[in-house]
Amino acid sequence: MALSATCSRSVPLVKRKILCSFRKACLLFSTNDTILADQRKPPSKKRWRKSHKKLPWNDDLSWEERLADVVTPLWRLSYDEQLELKQNHQEKILSQLCGHLAGDFHSQSSPVKGKLTFPVLPILPSPVRDGYRNKSTFSVNRGLDGNPKTVGFFVGTGREGNIVCVSGDHLLNMPEKHKRVARCYQNFIRLSSLEPCLLFHTGGHWREVTVRTNSEGHTMAIVYFHPQTLTPEEVAVHKADLVDYFTQGPGSVCQLDSLFFQESNMTRCTHEESPYQLLHGQPHIYEEVLGFKFRISADAFFQVNQAAAEVLYGTVRDWSVPNIEQGGGRTNGGGTLLDVCCGTGAIGITVSPKVDRIIGIELIEQAVDDARHNAALNNVLNCEFIPGKAEVVLPALMSQLSSMGGGLTAVVNPARAGLHHRVVRALRNQPSIRRLIYVSCKPDGEAMRNFRELCCAPNLQKKLTGEAFSPTLAVPVDMFPHTPHCELVLLFER
Repeated sequence: MALSATCSRSVPLVKRKILCSFRKACLLFSTNDTILADQRKPPSKKRWRKSHKKLPWNDDLSWEERLADVVTPLWRLSYDEQLELKQNHQEKILSQLCGHLAGDFHSQSSPVKGKLTFPVLPILPSPVRDGYRNKSTFSVNRGLDGNPKTVGFFVGTGREGNIVCVSGDHLLNMPEKHKRVARCYQNFIRLSSLEPCLLFHTGGHWREVTVRTNSEGHTMAIVYFHPQTLTPEEVAVHKADLVDYFTQGPGSVCQLDSLFFQESNMTRCTHEESPYQLLHGQPHIYEEVLGFKFRISADAFFQVNQAAAEVLYGTVRDWSVPNIEQGGGRTNGGGTLLDVCCGTGAIGITVSPKVDRIIGIELIEQAVDDARHNAALNNVLNCEFIPGKAEVVLPALMSQLSSMGGGLTAVVNPARAGLHHRVVRALRNQPSIRRLIYVSCKPDGEAMRNFRELCCAPNLQKKLTGEAFSPTLAVPVDMFPHTPHCELVLLFER
């Protein structure tokens, strides 16, 4: 069943319900690259048993509509209405920041709306609105017919014991290639003699499947597997079956360029903790952004919407290097760009032609390897990428940065949890940094604390002794059509 942007219910009623629940949706739904309709703690064994007897909801919505309301809550609105909603929401968040900065900087009381003291530009739309996701993770659980080998997304909660796995074939943000791999994986595990691993303590083996694609249609699939008590030889038999199914059997319709397999007894683990095993095809796929080519590994971070990523990175590039008056004309000044939480180096590499030097810091070592490879791949010679925790690397790096001439600009693009307070302190206390660009997917969360500490009056107790920054410009970028989320690019200067 394909969902359209209209519904059998009256549109005004639906729109009122969407508007009323918008703030709640912004708190509930994740913007990371794993889509789960419910990401809360798995149910206990007792509640899991109850879930086989109890299904969520009993109203006139179809299961497809219920799932769409969870994964893509704005799907009933026109795209212009979605953009208006997001613009207003981001302006409200930024007005709260202005309220904080105008009042008591260190108050922990509830945010008070203030008057915007800097321009907020109109939201930049996504060039692609449907099927834009280049990475999706599909879960395995009991379906509507009770079959535990159902691949899709969860509806319901572990707390209520009413989780049901629903196919995502109708979701507007999901490309057809992802849906096809999910359908084939479901068919494969239903043919397998092994049970699915719904909860670790109940046994079973087959778990999620992640699908990654690029703009050229190349496809990578990653199958997650719990070995339980199987020997390596026994696991090898099932890996061979998986390869045969996707290369010679019905799954060959997916035309996989890469097939990976990860064995783990943990919910999530890195390549270093449990290596991604390449069972078939190429070890990487590649994507192009703003004329630069990027290598994508199985667990590397890459923006989930390639077309909108070009809009986002183009904005960061333009704001990173201000136009400078020179000899009666205007030119782009060089200097150094400090890229904190640099991932696979996309921001630094796309900005590299306009600066003298890029220094990137990233926690995940495989992402740093990708960043270094990407710089070499694009013949970018002015980039240096350093692995490690930003809160450890950055303070030690600051003395080196202060000796560099030509100006210093910082770009930070952290996860939802925001920056560690020691990173904020190091940035704040480095006088050479005159411009700082903060890219946030959740500015009303921990990022708000970062904003306030960057801009507050000096605070000896928090060791914030440097000159304060001020927010001077902001623009939302819609990376996630049909969801409440967008990225916010916020420029701070001093």
